[in-house]
Amino acid sequence: MQIFKCRILFLLVMLAASLTSLAQPKKPTLMILPSDNWCNQRFFMTQYNDQGTQKKIPNYKQAFQEDTELAQVIAKLGAFMLSEGYTLKDAEQELKKLEQVSAEDNVTSSSNSGSDLSESPLDKLKKRAKSDIILQLWWEVNSTGGGNVIRYTLDAFDAYTGKRIASSTGNSKASDKFVPDLLLKAVKDNFSLFNSQIDNYFNDMKKNGREVIVKIKTWKNWGKDLEEEFNGKELNEYIAGWMKSNTVKGNFNTTDNSESYILYEQVRIPLFNESGDAMDARDFVRGLQKYLKAAPFNITSKLMTRGLGEAMLVLGEK
Repeated sequence: MQIFKCRILFLLVMLAASLTSLAQPKKPTLMILPSDNWCNQRFFMTQYNDQGTQKKIPNYKQAFQEDTELAQVIAKLGAFMLSEGYTLKDAEQELKKLEQVSAEDNVTSSSNSGSDLSESPLDKLKKRAKSDIILQLWWEVNSTGGGNVIRYTLDAFDAYTGKRIASSTGNSKASDKFVPDLLLKAVKDNFSLFNSQIDNYFNDMKKNGREVIVKIKTWKNWGKDLEEEFNGKELNEYIAGWMKSNTVKGNFNTTDNSESYILYEQVRIPLFNESGDAMDARDFVRGLQKYLKAAPFNITSKLMTRGLGEAMLVLGEK
């Protein structure tokens, strides 16, 4: 009898925990990085080739290896964000994983228009970590007679579109406390509005879908174009129909449409695929690729991506 009562009590506790977890809305996944300005001030920058142009970007690996405060600050802030219900991806660990993967070409050229689709090192990191939001943190320590004063700026960016979705800035009170502790206290003091901005943005995504960009092109040697007819209907019409059926509430904008190029912007895709994994632009356009490969089209195509939020399908061959 006592064993039976214990089992009932255990089941009730598990049920209560399940109901509690269901009642709490799912928070987005975050990845915390130092801001571009912070890296530049500390000379943690490197150059990479973007379509023939040299660009300077943060060298996160060097920053994590050489700055004594960075890991501690991110650990403090990360623990706080976890306590607020967010899921975290560790940027330093993801960088290490990237190094274990075979190097990718920075640039893939199209034989049709000469257009390039390239990924920056940050794009690759975003794609590897696949977080919803990137938190970029800047801080500065000023010494006063009463101790250190920390000034900080914390910005949240949509990892798919790069749009700023929340921002917080503030100062700590003068104190002799450890810098990471002072910084965390300043963030907490200004967290309410920042948190609500993120919540509002993520709730909109859950309701209306995640925003990405989709491009359709044709290889020069294909011999066909997007106005090719199948059963009396142009290919671009079929593609538009597929987009309408597979976007959330049919939401997307056709920014450009010609016989060789279509640009869809503000394409709203589901947050998750059928397996329950986070969906990105590649997952979404993979469905279109399969659709066009089947009858009556039988079109071979190459799928290319830039980060999480942009995918391009080039028709005619791989």
